[in-house]
Amino acid sequence: FTDEEVYYYHINLDENSSNKRMKRQPSQAKNGAKFSGTEVSLSVVGSTDVLVAPIVGFFRKMLVLQIPNVTMDLVVNQGASPGTQTQYIFVVNAEKTLCFTASNLERLKSGLENYVLKHGNCLDMICDHCFSDREHLKFGNGTACSEENRKRIGGTMEVVIVISDLLETTRDCSRSCDGKTEVLYFDNFSPSPVPHIALSALKKIDWKSYGLILASVNDQDGHVFLEWENFPSYVQIQIALHWYQNQYPTRQKTDPPGITLVKKGIKNALDDLKAKHEGFLLSSHARKICSYVPDLARSLAGLIFSSTDMDFQGDCLSVLGFTPQESEREAVEEYIQRKIVTVIGMTERKPQKDQEPAPFLFFDGGSETSYFEDEELEGEYYS
Repeated sequence: FTDEEVYYYHINLDENSSNKRMKRQPSQAKNGAKFSGTEVSLSVVGSTDVLVAPIVGFFRKMLVLQIPNVTMDLVVNQGASPGTQTQYIFVVNAEKTLCFTASNLERLKSGLENYVLKHGNCLDMICDHCFSDREHLKFGNGTACSEENRKRIGGTMEVVIVISDLLETTRDCSRSCDGKTEVLYFDNFSPSPVPHIALSALKKIDWKSYGLILASVNDQDGHVFLEWENFPSYVQIQIALHWYQNQYPTRQKTDPPGITLVKKGIKNALDDLKAKHEGFLLSSHARKICSYVPDLARSLAGLIFSSTDMDFQGDCLSVLGFTPQESEREAVEEYIQRKIVTVIGMTERKPQKDQEPAPFLFFDGGSETSYFEDEELEGEYYS
């Protein structure tokens, strides 16, 4: 689109009635100049800080989408005289975004990565107090699509989940997280309050199957934060959901995503994250089994190296990918342990219908444990 006018609005922040607070003024031509975008001028009665904060917050979330060839500027003029001081509050360079051919999901992932590393895009660079590099981030992506018919166009729900390990120096950072998970929601390439449907979907996720225990869901006027039970302070989770129509613009009737579709997108992202990182996001039952893995691996390695049958020892090491001349007990033990944890994770990822019924091993009948109940496992899964 190409706007030929500058849109003017008058905002009186001292007005008690929200309906009377903003009034549209006559637009003005751009003196013949045209550009692909929208320019809005706001004249404000009252403190501009009250208005600037939500606008900047909106822009910071817009950056998560990394829409190509889009720039955003926010300029504030104090007073009406010609010598008024001008402040450039927010300036974005479109060259920082991904290439034009990148998919929407790739852009969402890259944008959320920067959002996390820069503490909600409040910083220009990665926070050195909390992150040494991008290697501390673990990503999971999920997609769910609604069917298209003659009456309604299809839509896509894309979900990106980022789990980050913070450095010990995070205590020196005033912007470090407080253990809460922020949920960002985008509707057709625009930041939006988290709708009730998405809120319900978040509550219906079986978080315990991923080793997480949801304590509460706080909805602050569409800004949603999740809180977890017994969650480590050095771990941060960020969730972004983006729902958009597959055809745009359109005159056909469009419906918001259903709870099932949102749940599917979130679950696919969690499963993707779990598949990419072995031994990660395991359920409390799987972690119970994993607590016995170090002893089992130690016993198996001891059995191999204590054997006086050189043929038996060589065959065992060969199966594990080692040679008798170059193998060390510690390396063999670590390899066995890693392989067992991988198998446990693979078993958890299989759909229940594809698994044969089996009794719960090590089931003590107690309540679900938290994400990091065992201190030894805490260091192991986040090492």
